[in-house]
Amino acid sequence: MARLRSCIAVLVLLQHVCASAGVLLIGHAGMPRLDDGTVQKIYSGKMVEVGGVNVLAVNARSGSPLRSQFLQTYLNQDEEKYTAYWTVRRYIGKGSPPRELPSGAEIINFVQGTPGAIGYIDEADLRPGLNVLLRK
Repeated sequence: MARLRSCIAVLVLLQHVCASAGVLLIGHAGMPRLDDGTVQKIYSGKMVEVGGVNVLAVNARSGSPLRSQFLQTYLNQDEEKYTAYWTVRRYIGKGSPPRELPSGAEIINFVQGTPGAIGYIDEADLRPGLNVLLRK
């Protein structure tokens, strides 16, 4: 019984540690800091330029914990609502959703190598030289 309690305590602690990690919005070196409203407009396809620079947003892969946390934290949506939103926009000819990349490392590489690119990563993946546009 004592082992079971110990295991439960460890699991609760791990859950707290994992839940406290944040999602950072990063951008190419020339991108300015962004506010919540701007991020929402970019990821909903309603804004394609910031400060005279064409913005190219990328998403983590659909269904990933990182993407779910980003959608909840920055857009106040879940995967189902976000996918449905983009299905309608695509159907009526209002664009297509941001490109999906399979990992945080690929998002970092894409953003660093593409002028105007923005994406999001787990705070644990932050490394020197990344341009953090918004932190939540």
